[in-house]
Amino acid sequence: MQKKGIILSGMRPTGAMHLGNYFGALENWIRLQDEYDCYFFVADWHALTTGYEDTSEYKNNISNLLVDWLSAGLDPQKSVLFVQSSIKEHAELHLLLSMNLPLSWLYRCPTYKDQLKQLKEKNITTYGFLGYPCLMASDILVYKADFVPVGEDQLPHLEVTREIARRFNFLYKSDVFPEPQPLLTEAKVLPGLDGRKMSKSYNNTIALSDSPDVVQKKVMSMITDPARIHKTDPGNPEVCAVYAYHKLFSEDEVPEIESMCRKGEIGCVACKKKLAQNVAKFMTPIWERRQEWLKRPDDIRDIIKEGNSKAREAASRTLSDVRKAMNIDWI
Repeated sequence: MQKKGIILSGMRPTGAMHLGNYFGALENWIRLQDEYDCYFFVADWHALTTGYEDTSEYKNNISNLLVDWLSAGLDPQKSVLFVQSSIKEHAELHLLLSMNLPLSWLYRCPTYKDQLKQLKEKNITTYGFLGYPCLMASDILVYKADFVPVGEDQLPHLEVTREIARRFNFLYKSDVFPEPQPLLTEAKVLPGLDGRKMSKSYNNTIALSDSPDVVQKKVMSMITDPARIHKTDPGNPEVCAVYAYHKLFSEDEVPEIESMCRKGEIGCVACKKKLAQNVAKFMTPIWERRQEWLKRPDDIRDIIKEGNSKAREAASRTLSDVRKAMNIDWI
């Protein structure tokens, strides 16, 4: 099958993957690997930009992220799976691109000031955090990616990468870098168990590593319509986290569930029991595959070694082109 081009994307190893991560990105990656030449990487250097003070769990987080990827359906026969820090060409390209990157481009990045406010308990007024867009551009451009799967809120970040590629090609009168195009994806957004954004920091997630029993218990603990006191009270599905999950896990039953809720014909406990069964049914195969992968650490290491090798080969070719364009290939 003729592939449509090269795709690059990555995830930070910051803890257990949850359903929000799965439907926000991983589900799409699994589909894309059949259509594109995909490079998917563990963004461990990116994790350092906000988590450099405590790296005690980094190795475990990387291992668990890889297990989650393989259990969910990423196929090393279809995609190149690798660890960012194993490919030193990312760092070299980051250095070279930073030489001609205007500081104003970094300061205007839309999330820079936002994250400074959101993560004010952390000391992230660092060069690494400010230079995050340059490292991201290096990740993408070192594989000459044609497409990057993003949501609309991430378009400004990708535009910085495109500007960096254009500036390099202009300054060095070359066509080394293609301008990566956004592959817009409509992410399926799931709220957390308490109705807030699903986040590990809120402790309101359903993890891919949760057993079927734990999944069902978590679903039964979910927050429903706070205005609904009695089982026969009319409910408002739009403010209920359980209903948001039904739209993903009980698609065929959604019209009936919505109608019964609004009429007070189904109680919240019964509604959650129905959802718990459907979520567990979806997640149990992932959990079972995960138990098998956990028994095969050497195989996982071999998969990543092979992925690192393929990624390094591609990145090395790009760096050769970059050095030649910049006239720093004297030897």
